[in-house]
Amino acid sequence: MRRRFSEGFVAPPVIESWVSAETDLIAAAVLVPVVVRQTGATMLLTQRTAHLRDHAGQVSFPGGRSEESDASPEATALREAEEEVGLAPSQVEILGRLPEYRTGTGFVITPVVGLVTPPLNLKLDDFEVAEVFEPPLEFLLDSANHQRQSIEVRGAMHEYWAMPWQGYFIWGATAGMLVALHRFLYAEA
Repeated sequence: MRRRFSEGFVAPPVIESWVSAETDLIAAAVLVPVVVRQTGATMLLTQRTAHLRDHAGQVSFPGGRSEESDASPEATALREAEEEVGLAPSQVEILGRLPEYRTGTGFVITPVVGLVTPPLNLKLDDFEVAEVFEPPLEFLLDSANHQRQSIEVRGAMHEYWAMPWQGYFIWGATAGMLVALHRFLYAEA
């Protein structure tokens, strides 16, 4: 993973059918946290609380809206990860960025990939995060687990990526960014 980022390879973005090309999108960033465990790499994901206005109950990466005080998407991702799950920035080795991901809900998200060194002494923001879990990175990067599903929104059918894992439904932007990570790591240079 380090080598691929250091080579400067850029994968094509994952573009969903229902996302417009409008320019007035809200800037956001997420940390794509790869936890380096002795038993194998995992991905730290959150289950959002059910009462939130945006993306309630969904699986997501730690992250959120960029603030004026954030110097970069990396700063946003690290700040949000610390606020949401208590992940100390000193435990994260930033590797690089994946292509921006535009959502149908008006966000343009910069995924920032980082290696996380355990032990994790997480402290969840119980207003935003119901729980955290760690699916194996190997499962998430296996294209056999990348499903295309569809949903009807305002009378139109739209496809999205999904990766169900042990009772969790990883879908939408989070799954799309995982597909982007797969393409980044395995595409021909």
